[in-house]
Amino acid sequence: MIAIIDYGMGNLRSVQKAFEAVGATVQVTHIVSDILKADKVVLPGVGAMGPAMQKLQELGLIAPIRKVVQDGKPFLGICLGMQLLFERSSEGGFAEGLRILKGNVERFSALKVPHMGWNQVKTQPAGNAMFKDLASDENFYFCHSYYVKPQDISIASGITNYGIDFVAAVVKDKVWGVQFHPEKSQKVGLQILKNFAEL
Repeated sequence: MIAIIDYGMGNLRSVQKAFEAVGATVQVTHIVSDILKADKVVLPGVGAMGPAMQKLQELGLIAPIRKVVQDGKPFLGICLGMQLLFERSSEGGFAEGLRILKGNVERFSALKVPHMGWNQVKTQPAGNAMFKDLASDENFYFCHSYYVKPQDISIASGITNYGIDFVAAVVKDKVWGVQFHPEKSQKVGLQILKNFAEL
């Protein structure tokens, strides 16, 4: 069972349908007990870190998310869900994240934002499991104005260029994060979700 966390910020139905398309059993939920007993957990999201953290706090989900990670269960953050894994974001002034991974979230400064549409992701060594059965330079669908800057660049599993090279995906142990939307990235995106479901 894969629990998809519902905290009111994201198109959960498309994520759910994408996982079901690769044969995974999923449950969209904000119930703590459901999340804790799930085999794997997914945190999707669109929007800004501050309001997202406020919603997670109101639902009592911050400690359960950290426990899932501490227990070593596979965990996937998608788009804002990936950014939430980090320590802080400059969006909207300043906001603290879940602090599961070390690093910050910063705004693109050189080019038009949001960075929207298809762009190439170059696979890094950390992405062997994430990008299994995919080429090393597939295109995925993005929609974001902020990007993560991990303190430890070795956790970068995918790099994309948008004016600058930025980290588009991370892997640390069983914690995965993707800035792109696998549920909107057609066949290659479904392969990412399949690889996560098979962890």
